[in-house]
Amino acid sequence: MKKLLLTFFAYLVVLNLSAQQTYKRTLKLMGCRFDITVVAGNQALGNEYIDLAIAEITRIEKLTSEWDSESQTSAINRNAGICPVKVDNELFDLIERATKISKLTDGAFDISFAAMDKIWKFDGSMTEKPLDEEIKKSVAKVGYQNILLDKENSTVFLKLEGMKIGFGAIGKGYAADKAKALLTGRGVTAGIINASGDLNAWGKQPDGRDWMVAITNPLNKAKVFAWLPVYNGAVVTSGNYEKYVVFDNTRYSHIIDPRTGYPGTGVESVTIFTSNAELADALATSVFVMGVETGLNFINQLKGVECILVDDKNKIYTSENINLNQPEK
Repeated sequence: MKKLLLTFFAYLVVLNLSAQQTYKRTLKLMGCRFDITVVAGNQALGNEYIDLAIAEITRIEKLTSEWDSESQTSAINRNAGICPVKVDNELFDLIERATKISKLTDGAFDISFAAMDKIWKFDGSMTEKPLDEEIKKSVAKVGYQNILLDKENSTVFLKLEGMKIGFGAIGKGYAADKAKALLTGRGVTAGIINASGDLNAWGKQPDGRDWMVAITNPLNKAKVFAWLPVYNGAVVTSGNYEKYVVFDNTRYSHIIDPRTGYPGTGVESVTIFTSNAELADALATSVFVMGVETGLNFINQLKGVECILVDDKNKIYTSENINLNQPEK
């Protein structure tokens, strides 16, 4: 009888696993493409989980948007150089983490980049490189050191008039993390939140296989040079193969160093692997502007963070402990 019960239990487990399916929806959120994938027992549950994720991402957008005049982020920017602004603990904590990353990267990552004058254009309209004086002036209001935080009162004050903060280099990753946390809290055992390349995955596919992420060849987006498994972690890629300009045989990326105003050079793409997409988002941008040698040395000093970097000669570099699986030809 005991053996029969065990056999029946095992049958139920197998039946339950086989009932799990992957459900996916693609839509535009936070101004970019989101692909939301969940593993669930039926279509109704799958839709319910995806709707929850969408609601959470929409909530994050309303909190962090610098374009929404009613957001707390806009209130901070409007009061730059005037007075501190009281904000929710969630936004305060996000800004505090961002400034810590700025210190860690010596300013290579900086949410006050939003105040940068847009003198570089990557829409094909630029015919000559901006003057050095213009470039220097463009970052006059940028500097994380002038973001003053009062934890006790939960206020944020931008010290310089005309200063701004924005979450373009961290917001999508944060939203992906929050959507994942909400779904796992509701018992969703596996899924992927992919915010235009800012990806956070957990669990496994219904057949027990790992989720796999493709590392794109920057010189040919139709080709992949490596596949890597992702289990309960985040992957974010920053690249210049879509937006860039070329002057004097030098390719300038749309990813600009907030310390200097000059676009990154010498790097085609940076892919970061770590525990959450918010951190991966910030580090991918930072390493891109740091360059190959400095960027890799920096990543190798961080626990739980790995990196794949491709330079402008299409040479691949990796941080320690990464094994690239070459795709089948």
